[in-house]
Amino acid sequence: MDYTLCGDYRLPNLLPTQEEEYDIGIYGQRYFRYIKEHDRILFINLLTTGKLNEHLTEIDKRAQDMKATLIKQMAEQEGINEALKEQDQIEWVKRMNSIRSRVKEIIWNEIV
Repeated sequence: MDYTLCGDYRLPNLLPTQEEEYDIGIYGQRYFRYIKEHDRILFINLLTTGKLNEHLTEIDKRAQDMKATLIKQMAEQEGINEALKEQDQIEWVKRMNSIRSRVKEIIWNEIV
């Protein structure tokens, strides 16, 4: 525990240290809601150690990286390319939306 010298007395620092500000995206926010409701011990531990925002940012970055990789891989496997986009835009949009929704489910189940 840290103490602050005030005159002749050492007083304990009861407030947690200030965390850095991080940009937390949608996956970090979803993970925040999930651990707050379902994993209170982890939530309290991260909050009291001052590492909650850092942890949420890391989760969000991993999810975003995984999303980009999976979308690219699935589009290649299913033959969705720029030629299809030029020939039939509606079909390209439908198929890409299908891939995006599947990727969101995969990320939610594996990371969040």
